[in-house]
Amino acid sequence: MNAVTMNSLSKIYAGGKKAVDSVSLSLSQGEVFGFLGPNGAGKTTTVKLLNGMLSPTEGSTSVFGIEPSQNPEKVHALSGVVTEHAQMYDSLTGIQNLIFYGSVFGLGETESKKRGMELLEQLELSDAKDTKLAAYSTGMRQRLSLARALIHQPQILFLDEPTSGLDPESAQNVHSMIRRLSAEKGITVFLCTHQLRYAQEICTRYGLMAEGRLIAEGTLEALRSRIHAGMQVKLKVKNMPPDLARRTDDDTYELPIRSEDEIPQLVQQIAGAGGQIYHVSSKLPSLEDIYFTLTGKKEELPQ
Repeated sequence: MNAVTMNSLSKIYAGGKKAVDSVSLSLSQGEVFGFLGPNGAGKTTTVKLLNGMLSPTEGSTSVFGIEPSQNPEKVHALSGVVTEHAQMYDSLTGIQNLIFYGSVFGLGETESKKRGMELLEQLELSDAKDTKLAAYSTGMRQRLSLARALIHQPQILFLDEPTSGLDPESAQNVHSMIRRLSAEKGITVFLCTHQLRYAQEICTRYGLMAEGRLIAEGTLEALRSRIHAGMQVKLKVKNMPPDLARRTDDDTYELPIRSEDEIPQLVQQIAGAGGQIYHVSSKLPSLEDIYFTLTGKKEELPQ
């Protein structure tokens, strides 16, 4: 059974705005799936459809075989959700928030506290367990939000910009936890983000969204094959033979190649013509390169 299935899924808001436009997609259990695109691409609306917070205008969707808009409670029991802005109770401490949300999912106080303490330890929040949420920083709130989403041991996690507000070390901690949840516990992760470089580090498959449409999906290798772009070799050379490569900066050049097997011959050619080589490196198209090639956009997404 697929963890998520979408068939021609569409959502049209009042006024005629089509936020999600005929998206078809399926996710296997245990995938870390990057649902990627700029703000306004339809990512958050899709998550709301998958959690039964909205009903589709057209098409259908299911989460582990359950139709979300018809059975939202069943879907909520299987899923954990982390939004960009963590919403919990400021008057409660970190552990009190987790105990409360554990009770919402039917856990007893003892079990909720046990799981909560384990999650606080994993997310480096143990020292703040008895501190009221009102005193938490943005990054601490975001980590506690992830703990809250995991308190009932969900089968699928919907993460909407989960590292928003986190410092690099905390973000790396969350990355590691996401990978571990997928690899060791088989949890499916549906990650929404506009940070393509971040997504490339942790996801196993990707869906690229633009203006409500799914413009491409697949592994990084499959997406690279879509744009027919080969490898680039970057060289720092003094006295580069004319017309051999495109200059990008002082003494720095780029040249398209089909594979790394071409590099030794290229180096010999430059050296034989009197070029002095200081650096050689190869580069495959990144997820960011692929996105902008497929959308025809040149500006970067916000980082």
